[in-house]
Amino acid sequence: MAKEWVRQGHDVTILTGFPNHPTGVIPPEYRGKIFMEESVNGTRIWRHWLYATPNEGLLKKTLAHFSFMATVVLFSLFRGERPDVMIVSSPNFFSVISTYLMSRVRRVPYIFEVRDLWPGIFIELGVLKNRTLIRLLEIIELFLYRQAAYVVPVTNGFAEDMIRRGIPDKKIEVITNGADLDAYQPCSGDDNLRTKIGFSEDRFVILYIGAHGISHGLPKVLDAAESLRGEKDIHFLFVGEGAMKSNLINLAGNKQLQNVTFLPGQPREKVIDFYHSADVCLVPLRDVPGLNTFIPSKMFEIMGCGKPIIAPLRGESADILTRSGAALVIPPENPGELVNAIKALKSDPEKCLRMGLAGRAFVENNYDRRILARKYLTVIEKIIGPPQSREGRRDKSFFSCR
Repeated sequence: MAKEWVRQGHDVTILTGFPNHPTGVIPPEYRGKIFMEESVNGTRIWRHWLYATPNEGLLKKTLAHFSFMATVVLFSLFRGERPDVMIVSSPNFFSVISTYLMSRVRRVPYIFEVRDLWPGIFIELGVLKNRTLIRLLEIIELFLYRQAAYVVPVTNGFAEDMIRRGIPDKKIEVITNGADLDAYQPCSGDDNLRTKIGFSEDRFVILYIGAHGISHGLPKVLDAAESLRGEKDIHFLFVGEGAMKSNLINLAGNKQLQNVTFLPGQPREKVIDFYHSADVCLVPLRDVPGLNTFIPSKMFEIMGCGKPIIAPLRGESADILTRSGAALVIPPENPGELVNAIKALKSDPEKCLRMGLAGRAFVENNYDRRILARKYLTVIEKIIGPPQSREGRRDKSFFSCR
């Protein structure tokens, strides 16, 4: 989105930490620094020190988020020109607190982009149980919604939850996830990746790539792999990191699964190669009501690459994938249904091809990030006015704090 905003003539500065997700390991070129400025595709990036930790363990992750909240205010509160608007993209609201403070001091409106209903989903998943803490977090959450000039949730389910809790619908605009269709294209991957991994061409590969977390229901995928252990030409490939990964590796070892391979997280440019190396991609979530409002962003990337999907999930994302024609949507955390879906697609290569083509067309028409970025600009103009009304002011700047 920043790339499209720059192409439209706007100044964009991104406030973030040093790269470390999800392993907690900062690359050598960034180590020993507390602040650094970069430029990528015409976008300024201000990187701030933070407590780097692997994506596991609630206390350590909380410390990581809290440290970024502090350093972004300390190092960048008065840095640079006063922006026209700030956008905070948040899976939690520690970064939103820093944005709120900066917006108050610099008298700049902020947009609260909501990518997770935090803390709500962690209550449903059983991560947060202390009622006093939960109540405090919910008070802070609603306060930050109300102080924002606009709230931009990424799903309609999120928007409905906010309206139900008293946030005016006139200050809410849903802008979903999408795909960079210049990057995620059919037939553009590394043709030799399967060989490098050790898979023969006749192997039917089911790929899960992304966070190995508590919300994805991956132990049930291993149960399906166990049921298919006799099918020697079917193989499950897990790529990524996360809080559940070591447990999953141990579980696969205990089951003595020879049809499962785990690989570490990959850089963005390699992810596309893995999509193309697979015959079918998985987009699973646990069977938890709160997850029915989530839309995993990876499903748009997979459709962009023209790959068929098996989707063990419910709710809004299931509805989108059903409309797309790109997926077999099945009940979540149901190994038997997953086994049946895998067998159905393995036996019908023509159907896999049709699903892939349908997905690419669907995401082109509905979830192109360039179109979504332009929709975002209309939200910004509702706050600060169209460009012609701002003549004589300093160049427009959009800050994304994450």
